[in-house]
Amino acid sequence: MPKQTQRTGQYILQSGGYRAFIPKGLPPQPPIRIDPDLWAILSKADRALGRLDGATETLPNPELFVAMYVRKEAVLSSQIEGTQASLLDVLEFEFQALEPDHPQDVAEVVNYIAAMNFGLERLQELPLSLRLIREIHAKLLEGVRGGERNPGEFRRSQNWIGIPGLNGLTTASFVPPPVQEMQEALHNLENFFYDSTPMPMLVKVGLIHAQFETIHPFIDGNGRMGRLLITFLLCKEGVLKRPLLYLSYYFKRHRGAYYERLQATRDKGDLEGWLKFFLQGVYEVAQEATETARKIVNLREDHRNLVTHSLGRSAAKALALLEALYYQPVISVQAAMATTALTYGNANRVVNQLVKLGLMEETTGQKRHRRFIYTPYLSLFKDADQE
Repeated sequence: MPKQTQRTGQYILQSGGYRAFIPKGLPPQPPIRIDPDLWAILSKADRALGRLDGATETLPNPELFVAMYVRKEAVLSSQIEGTQASLLDVLEFEFQALEPDHPQDVAEVVNYIAAMNFGLERLQELPLSLRLIREIHAKLLEGVRGGERNPGEFRRSQNWIGIPGLNGLTTASFVPPPVQEMQEALHNLENFFYDSTPMPMLVKVGLIHAQFETIHPFIDGNGRMGRLLITFLLCKEGVLKRPLLYLSYYFKRHRGAYYERLQATRDKGDLEGWLKFFLQGVYEVAQEATETARKIVNLREDHRNLVTHSLGRSAAKALALLEALYYQPVISVQAAMATTALTYGNANRVVNQLVKLGLMEETTGQKRHRRFIYTPYLSLFKDADQE
């Protein structure tokens, strides 16, 4: 039986013979103890976020960087839930050129992207609230696996965390609060979004994520929704100007520790241990994103110079096509025609010139309906996706 804890809540025996965890509200009592180790990693994480914000300002078009990072996060967050879609699958799907082995998986990732963008737009009109969380959840599950399980509605029955088909309520690894207690916990969480208790914002975000996962308010999609919530909180509070901190890479790489740290907040009330893990992730992921931004600036400069010095009179159209590839790294000759306003033959010639320069790669092996990838750029985002 799990160890009882009074700090974050307690396990209560239910009439069905299982124990459900009833969380206490936030802020926690006793308050978070910021010891030297926690203070050190908090400071590192804060500085790393500041560098990330500054680094993206050096990009020629930061929104293109954001668009690729949203896709990368969508892929990784969905992979944590068991999907198999890759970043390239998503890019090809967006280009309507996909013949996927996992079409449902790709649709889930595309939904994640849509939910992210929808939520960021709605935050301009609505406060972060239970209403907005339900709206975003509806977008997340629209028309995909789990879409029949009340998308956009908080659960009206008991759920649990365990191995599908093997674990029931009495043997589950974790049982969230029953519906009535869940509703009370959700209202407390909403109040905590705007609680004025002095607290470092990253600590508050970490607590909110852990509490949301403990409440587990939906039948499906809780993990993805909880990870989206991190980004919305950071943007809403002005910690980041753009949605560029995506922790799914870190959570996926340390999946076992992620679940263990969350469980320790319930079994032992160890919020400090969870926060150290969470803040280490913020630090590492912000560092990685800052380095990627630096590599993009260098890549763009190198490739523009290569095109300018290699292609003579064709350089202007090739440079226009190169810029377009930073948003959509998968193209066809027809797409190149639209970007460059060239005839098919001339657009095909420009594409082939970029292939010869090693900037693009043909992926289909066909004579017709060929697809080309801006491989050097895409490789900057694929490392985590392939782990």
